[in-house]
Amino acid sequence: MTTNPLLAPVSDLIDYSAVTPEHIGPAIDELLAEARTAVDQTADPSRPATWDAISEPLDTASARLWRAWSVAGHLNAVVNTPALREAFNAALPKVTAFSTWVGLHEGLYKQYQRVHASPEFATLSPVRQRVLELALRDFRLSGVELQGAAREQYAANAEREAEVSQKFSENVLDAVDAWTLNVTDESRLDGIPDDVKAAARKTAQDAKQEGWTLTLKMPCYIPVMQYAKSRELREKLYRAYGTVASEHGEARFDNSSLIEELLKLRAEESTLLGYANFAALRLQTRMARDADEVTTFLRELAARAKPYAEKDLAALRAFGATHLGMSALEPWDNAFVSERMREAQYSYSEDEVKQYFTEPRVLSGLYDVIETLFDVRLKAAPEVAVWHADAKGVRVENPTGELVGYLYLDLYARSGKQGGAWVDSERSRRRVGSELQTPVVYLTCNFSRPSEGKPAVLTHDDVITLFHEMGHALHALLSEVDEPGASAFSSVEWDAIELPSQFMENFCWEWLVVQQLSAHVDTGEPLPRALFDKLSAARNFQSGMQTVRQIEFSLFDILLHAKQTPTDIAGVLELLATVRKEVSVLTPPAWHRFPHSFSHLFAGGYGAGYYSYKWAEVLSADAYAAFEEAAQVTADAAARAAATQAAPSTLDPATGRRFRQEILAVGGARPAADSFKAFRGREPSIDALLRHSGMVGQD
Repeated sequence: MTTNPLLAPVSDLIDYSAVTPEHIGPAIDELLAEARTAVDQTADPSRPATWDAISEPLDTASARLWRAWSVAGHLNAVVNTPALREAFNAALPKVTAFSTWVGLHEGLYKQYQRVHASPEFATLSPVRQRVLELALRDFRLSGVELQGAAREQYAANAEREAEVSQKFSENVLDAVDAWTLNVTDESRLDGIPDDVKAAARKTAQDAKQEGWTLTLKMPCYIPVMQYAKSRELREKLYRAYGTVASEHGEARFDNSSLIEELLKLRAEESTLLGYANFAALRLQTRMARDADEVTTFLRELAARAKPYAEKDLAALRAFGATHLGMSALEPWDNAFVSERMREAQYSYSEDEVKQYFTEPRVLSGLYDVIETLFDVRLKAAPEVAVWHADAKGVRVENPTGELVGYLYLDLYARSGKQGGAWVDSERSRRRVGSELQTPVVYLTCNFSRPSEGKPAVLTHDDVITLFHEMGHALHALLSEVDEPGASAFSSVEWDAIELPSQFMENFCWEWLVVQQLSAHVDTGEPLPRALFDKLSAARNFQSGMQTVRQIEFSLFDILLHAKQTPTDIAGVLELLATVRKEVSVLTPPAWHRFPHSFSHLFAGGYGAGYYSYKWAEVLSADAYAAFEEAAQVTADAAARAAATQAAPSTLDPATGRRFRQEILAVGGARPAADSFKAFRGREPSIDALLRHSGMVGQD
């Protein structure tokens, strides 16, 4: 019996506490050999051209490999150490080479073609037919039809692209971890919330320093930019964060050459596969048909949003001049002045609000929302072993107690953990005979830690982030698709994958939900209605500026990857400046190096796909409108609203069940457009998005 936890049967839970860097190499080598043998056996032309003879054996053989690799990648992201990084990076080229080899395997491709052309194909379920069709498409997009030198170049490029993306991510992580600012004069911290100062004090103590140590991690950086009265301190952090992993910092972390190389590799990949550019290649697997459709969508949205953004900026500047004596705002002033303006206009601060959102209460309220809408139960899972004391397991069950899947939560920022928030899958749902393999999903955030014996407190934006990521997790956990090839994360179009996540955000603005989510860290009292009303009134505070900022990132991405030839880093920055002139109202300084830490594009799979956030926001806002409509026609909801002087609750179980069945449960078993129409009964409309964003009624 093996003692390597990465070699455990896929049906077993991984003992994360037992995984060491030394386990990664041997496990991956053994599982790669096993998977290669299975591929070659499946590709044998003497094997029958049937689903059971070809697809099933491959899924079985590859499941252990991809589960082990997912675990290794997850640990590398959340508990990164030199030894773990070395082990992961040593295995990365082997795994990449295997993936490329499978995609280029002509014998296997021919087997799938044979099944597709066989009489059996017509008798297969629609889901299995779709899996086969998607597999054939992906084979073609993986270069299987390339020959000779082109095939060799494609394979080499794929391996190098994986290495470059990994190095980009490491540089961002290391540059953020390496930067600290020790402050011994407490007056420089004037205005910063007490809990943030307490965390900075602990960071200093842990490093055996006096005073307070500030970092570029979000739980520190954002409050400093919002609340620090010291303009000099804000400027210091802004400059550091704005030049992360660039030539303005330590040379060993500079991502300039990696960006150039990655763009070159992507352009070569596209040319080899017969596409004009990387955007054209990537959009083969999207809802959007081509780059022109994406740019038209973004520019039309920009035209609607920019007048609101210009009004937002004019109001910000006027407030700064009138109330703070700032005749001109520097980039490091914007967040500070915005927060003072929010406080003045709506009589509350984010720091005041976050005292009501303790992590235990928010999680409890979130679970209640999920249980009400989707008819499942979420319970603590003490039977799971985790990778860090911060992490915890959650068991997701049907009302009868039947296991639906496991969710792992890892919510706090710490050294050695990548920034941001994301969801990933350890294993997908799969049925083999009478046995059902349930999904296992990771949900990772970077919130402030508990301090001074009190639970962690979350900003309202943190709460929204948690709901967003939970939407992704539910997409995997509530799948009823038994074929991994049609799971949400493997086959839902990238520009629709944000639909469930952005949809879930809406409930953070529902009064009845917020009551469930809130309990003051000191008194236990829920968020007062008066404070909620202020929060709601400020919901679209600067929404115009926020919208054009997302459009800026999206348009930059699609135009960068729609270029016929790759550009150097100077060209990348020039394009970004051009896009900003077109759609933005706030322009960072020329020395700002946003692309150098834009991990979504260069390490996170969103290259030529960042527009997906706005594209899916149209879908998610329209989907949520179905809940709003249901609330309006529900008599008992209207009665409750009259009693509480609130809008009717959108927590409508019937509509929630339909959303689960038509969106979440089907995963990628059919095109996302079909799933949306099945739920909504029509094509999506942009109207709900504009209404939710407060961008209506202005010429």
